[in-house]
Amino acid sequence: MASRISSSAAVVSVEGILGGVPVVRGTRIPADTILAELRSGRSRFEIFRSYPSLPPDGIDACLAWERDGRPPCAIRS
Repeated sequence: MASRISSSAAVVSVEGILGGVPVVRGTRIPADTILAELRSGRSRFEIFRSYPSLPPDGIDACLAWERDGRPPCAIRS
């Protein structure tokens, strides 16, 4: 039986990770970095190749965060 990896990426701020800069949960990848990569014309494939720790739905989480007006993320310690 094949197992299926499930991810529910989100943009979060954690005080101890990059000083609370919004990142994709479970990574140290700033959401703004992913959005800048997309604006520069890089494909999803190129982004995933450059950021192998980015979860499969990480790009979508960044786009949703931006679409929602970049709401403040709860800072956890």
